[in-house]
Amino acid sequence: MNTQVVRWTEAGEDRSARWRSESGAPAPKRVVIADDETTADAAYRMACEGTAMLWRGDFHNARQLLQAMARRIDRKPRRSNPKPGPAAATDAPATEPTPSAVAFHRHRQAQNLRARTLGMLLVPLGPDHAVELRRAPDVRLACAEAYGPADEPSIASLRELLGLIGAHEWRRKGVEIASLGDRIHPHYGVFSPVRSEYVDLVAEAALPSLVSAFDIGTGTGILAAVLAGRGVKHVVATDLDQRAVDCAGENLARLGLTDRVSVLRTDLFPLGRAPLVVCNPPWVPARPATPVDHAVYDPGSRMLLGFLDGLAEHLEPGGEGWLLLSDLAEHLGLRTREELLAAIDAAGLTVLGRADIQPTHRRVFDESDPLHVARAAEVTSLWRLGVR
Repeated sequence: MNTQVVRWTEAGEDRSARWRSESGAPAPKRVVIADDETTADAAYRMACEGTAMLWRGDFHNARQLLQAMARRIDRKPRRSNPKPGPAAATDAPATEPTPSAVAFHRHRQAQNLRARTLGMLLVPLGPDHAVELRRAPDVRLACAEAYGPADEPSIASLRELLGLIGAHEWRRKGVEIASLGDRIHPHYGVFSPVRSEYVDLVAEAALPSLVSAFDIGTGTGILAAVLAGRGVKHVVATDLDQRAVDCAGENLARLGLTDRVSVLRTDLFPLGRAPLVVCNPPWVPARPATPVDHAVYDPGSRMLLGFLDGLAEHLEPGGEGWLLLSDLAEHLGLRTREELLAAIDAAGLTVLGRADIQPTHRRVFDESDPLHVARAAEVTSLWRLGVR
């Protein structure tokens, strides 16, 4: 991968530094120097015009400026009929979009525009990942967890840096999982199990066997840990993302389960068969706008269909495949229940049963959310699948 560089002029000299962006944003082409004298209106105007600002003032003032820019974005009148753009593209059928689908497209467009605009406020990082600004916090560990070892000065957006700090706190404190009776510590870029309803479904469903199980797309390792905690003697947890493999391995070691759970980096299935194969794929069939989005968006339903198509070959006779899936995509008009059932049937599978649970996360009750209608109707299900 080519390393991108940020270039700017300061004190009459041409300067440059490595560009860091975990979101995949390109290095800004126009960069000016900004400091404590820069007003929110001026910063917002430059950001909207595509001009990035390299901050040389106080760190806390930079955070306040970013908040002020966000307020200007949020109060900006929205067009009544914005045209769909590339960032809003999904993998839904080419039919007349439903009102919920239109709302989803517009919401993603607005979120992507907001991220690009706020991403124009930049901060300098030293060779050791230290922020070279007055009153800056120590972010070296948070940056190392996301970027890897430091080796040279670099530039990152303040918005991303604050996200790294937040992710580091999640990793340090962990997420309490009631059905596990312990905490799971998510790494940066690995989906955090803050929505625990799908974990509860796995914790309560009747196990077809205690001999072995596969956990496909393990992420933090939460489902593998729950299965092992319920008495499954050997679990193979897989993930294609190295960050997830490292995260799951660390969590399972902390929980004392490494003798019962092995973590493997591979695409979907490991070799062999198991009497239980569990998968919690990303729930929304849309293109991710950033690498981190892959935890939520499954372009072309690749992982979902890959799991269904390969399940029969990896189940032992009489075994069960557990598909954990929200119906949010159905309420958004991005996938129909008929399409899901057709995919199950085409894979030579049959539905043995289904357990449903309603989410209780805060967005369900947030009527200001543009997707509130769909979220309020959402149901998460554990589909028990067998070979036909």
